[in-house]
Amino acid sequence: MSDSKRIPTSKPVSRRSFLRGSAAAGAAVMAAGLVSRVAYAAGSDAIKVGLIGCGGRGKGATKDCLEAAKSIQANVQIWACGDLWEDRAKAAGKPYNVPEDRCFGGFDNHDKVLASGVDMIITAAPPGFRAIHVPAIIKAGKHCFMEKPVCVDPWGYNEICKAADEAKAKKLTVVAGTQRRHETSRRECLKRIHDGAIGELVGGECYWRGGPVTHNRPRTDGMSDIEWQILNWYAWCWTCGDHIVEQEVHNIDMICWAFGTHPESAYGIGGRQSRPEPGNIYDHHAVEYVFPNGARVASYCSHFPKTTNRIGERAVGTKGTSMLSNSIEGENAWKFQGKDIKPQVQEHVDCLNSILGKGPHYNEARQVAESSMTAVLGRMSTYTGRQISWDWAVQKSTLKLGPANRNAFGPYEPPPVAIPGETELI
Repeated sequence: MSDSKRIPTSKPVSRRSFLRGSAAAGAAVMAAGLVSRVAYAAGSDAIKVGLIGCGGRGKGATKDCLEAAKSIQANVQIWACGDLWEDRAKAAGKPYNVPEDRCFGGFDNHDKVLASGVDMIITAAPPGFRAIHVPAIIKAGKHCFMEKPVCVDPWGYNEICKAADEAKAKKLTVVAGTQRRHETSRRECLKRIHDGAIGELVGGECYWRGGPVTHNRPRTDGMSDIEWQILNWYAWCWTCGDHIVEQEVHNIDMICWAFGTHPESAYGIGGRQSRPEPGNIYDHHAVEYVFPNGARVASYCSHFPKTTNRIGERAVGTKGTSMLSNSIEGENAWKFQGKDIKPQVQEHVDCLNSILGKGPHYNEARQVAESSMTAVLGRMSTYTGRQISWDWAVQKSTLKLGPANRNAFGPYEPPPVAIPGETELI
């Protein structure tokens, strides 16, 4: 199939018109959520939280959840912990007096946590498992805080979207770890942008240019391919999605929020020049995204040592510009005068208030799926050197990364480092 067939032609949609429609729909959903909530713990005044994935991010999210609970005087109990390695689960549960019989190991640890009597799950295993864990969480009728990204391939995106619809039908709370969406300053900034403060968006850029992120754990005698790769999950595309997906998703998410939608296509270049440790991900990506109104956004991310770092976003409109944080420049200049709390805590405040019925209802599953898939779309383009449309990627691509059997340690040879022009687009 030629590239031209992958890039659909369509009539540009006004960003403001799109946002008016989506805002009305969102208000209706929020109102419905405030009327009826799923009981969080029948017969109990405590929200019982289960942790799936007991590494650094999982333990950090657990602390943030408890700090949030304290700030709003919510009764939250860390109830169960699960990880591939049982000793990690026990170590994560120990500070919270989680009994060892509610600390689970193995590839079915998430099922055991779900069956332990929890009301809410924090899921923070490597991203390659998110599209397995989240649907199981929603099927079990549990509220969910899920770390970003939520997919590493089109298959995972579609799985999360189905789970999003199921969560909506069950009125479950789902909050994602894209914490910028929960900062008061950014919310006020984006509201003003959506109300036309910088006019129609005509372009923008986003960056996550920083130093290397590595998990270089040695391979011991008898360790299988899969176990070693999961221990070094940031080195492999099937476990982390590459750093454009795992890390720059924060910045890409801000751009999608500003435009009120995902892009129509991506075209990028990238490569691997300085990553010395094993793995197959790139260390730099540069992608041009085209949005439905024709605006083009440049995305840059890199993991190079001893280089100038830049992390942030910028939107350009017909009446001004904004870094999408706490200010606007141009005809309607503005500067945020309020106060933010730690966003990693605020997202848990919002999650808990949603569960308790004390605030707006949140179901961010599709929203974060679209931002994650936008990053995946960029990576698919940089790996293959092809311009790729959103519709082709989510409807026709058969890409599903990782071993066919994700239920056991064993042999698995990942694809080699991608070479644009040689790596197949599937």
